[in-house]
Amino acid sequence: MDVTQTHGAFSWSELMTPDPQAAIAFYGALFGWTSDNVDMGTGPYHLLKVGDTAVAGVMGMPPDAPPGMPPMWGCYVTVDDIDATARRCTELGGQVLMPPTDIPTVGRMAVLKDPQGAVLSAMTYVHDD
Repeated sequence: MDVTQTHGAFSWSELMTPDPQAAIAFYGALFGWTSDNVDMGTGPYHLLKVGDTAVAGVMGMPPDAPPGMPPMWGCYVTVDDIDATARRCTELGGQVLMPPTDIPTVGRMAVLKDPQGAVLSAMTYVHDD
C-alpha cells in the first residue's frame, strides 16, 4: 500500500518545535534517525530518516504561531480531495483551522479539528503519474 495514494491512510508525521536541531539530536539518539535538510520554500525543513526512507519531518515554529504554543507532533491523513474533505469536516460539526493550502511539489493540505477538539491534518498528494 502506498500511503500517499490511499484515502484514509496515515501518511506523514511532523514535529513543530522552537529548536529543531535539539529535537533532531534527541530523536537521532533515541531512534537512530538521521536527517536531511530540504528547501520547502518556507524556511528550513528537516526530513527524519530510517536508512534511506524519510519517516517524518521537523520544522521550526511558524512565525504566526500563538504565543506559548508548545512543541507538538502532528499527523497527516491522505485524502482523495482535500477541498471536499474540508467541506465534509464542517458538515459533520468539525472545524477547518487552516483552509486547503497548496504545498509546492508535495500537494494540498488542510488542518482540521473534530467536534471533540482533536486536531489533525489531511493531504491530497501530488503524484507523477
